Amino acid sequence: ALMPDVTPKPLRSKANAVINLMGSVGGVYTLIMIKLLVKKADKPDYMLLFISVAGLMVLAAMLLLATIRENKLREEKQAQEAKEGQEDDEETETDARGHGGLSAPVRKSLIFILASVVLWFMAYNAVTTAFSRYAVHVWGLEGGSFANCLLVATAAAMVSYIPIGMISGRIGRKRTILAGITLMTFSYFCGFLFREYSAVINAVFAVTGIGWAAINVNSYPMVVEMSKNSNVGKYTGLYYTFSMAAQIITPVLSGFFLEHVSYRTLFPYAMLFSVASFCTMLAVKHGDARPEKKESVLEHFDIED
Repeated sequence: ALMPDVTPKPLRSKANAVINLMGSVGGVYTLIMIKLLVKKADKPDYMLLFISVAGLMVLAAMLLLATIRENKLREEKQAQEAKEGQEDDEETETDARGHGGLSAPVRKSLIFILASVVLWFMAYNAVTTAFSRYAVHVWGLEGGSFANCLLVATAAAMVSYIPIGMISGRIGRKRTILAGITLMTFSYFCGFLFREYSAVINAVFAVTGIGWAAINVNSYPMVVEMSKNSNVGKYTGLYYTFSMAAQIITPVLSGFFLEHVSYRTLFPYAMLFSVASFCTMLAVKHGDARPEKKESVLEHFDIED
């Protein structure tokens, strides 16, 4: 919730791109530490690994404390929000006690984007969770060779985060997400066509990574775009509640079909939920970026203008 608290609305997709990129860097750091610090395969000692990760987290917290003046930024954002009160009135309604809430159209958009979040996480996490078993049973891969495909997807996403953040600032978050869903659906369809492993599959997973980056960079900013500074945390909680719920449900549901029907159901399962997320996303009419017409992107940080 700190990102939307201190970032101007038109720049939130770019800021979220940086967040996702740095999260991936943190994951890479942990993988490197595993290779360097976990030596014995029979009796591994993870203490040094835990210490190295904890040290990185302490360093990150210190940097945050030293560089972010949250109270000052919050006051500036509240002042800006007060100036935009007339615009907010179009999207909010006030009850008899003076409590503001979402207007009916915005509430509808919020419901549909949260439904979209559930559906595309149902698709993506089904594939990432069961892919190791799928690669073994369907493609006959052995050992950890299946990980190459997932690494390609991760690398493609990392490379795409920043450009996608810039693209969404130009064409809009919703269009970028719809393009990402299209790429994801296409990659699931291609994955289903392969009867055995081929190097071309890596290209398919690169498309998956790019599509996922397009979705992931813009979905959270769209949700919090419908909030005010005073309830950003609430909307952040909604976003993660729905996304985490999908990640809990989909391994069980997709696993049922893998076990009782066929492993070949994995990619059609993902396609079904991905297409459904495209349909629900079409119904979202709010939460897109509304950049001001300024001469420089940097001027968005000038609250006084």
